[in-house]
Amino acid sequence: QLQLVESGGGLVQPGGSLRLSCAASGFTLDNYAIGWFRQAPGKEREGVSCIAGTSDGRIYYADSVKGRFTISRDNAKNTVYLQMNSLKPDDTAVYYCAAQWYDTYKYYCGASKNEYDNWGQGTQVTVSS
Repeated sequence: QLQLVESGGGLVQPGGSLRLSCAASGFTLDNYAIGWFRQAPGKEREGVSCIAGTSDGRIYYADSVKGRFTISRDNAKNTVYLQMNSLKPDDTAVYYCAAQWYDTYKYYCGASKNEYDNWGQGTQVTVSS
């Protein structure tokens, strides 16, 4: 059974850092595109970052996080990470990771939630003083 588990969320002061992890079980993350999304109360789930299933494939960042967040994958640990620096109160949300298999388009990852079939349960990130 394919499962994704996020961890690493918590409460952090503005300007602080967190590293989120997305661990996969029941399948290997190789060749899966992985996306990170977030959803704040009363708002739509939005794409934050994604990384293609192949090492030299697409990496995407939303404009709101560009230069502050870094996505990476460790296939040996079957885990994808989202390093979040210089956090702002507007980054407060539940963060989700999602996985999508692409047979042909291995260099692609999607920024839209509609492009993913497999989701984790989410981890809360709160940025507040």
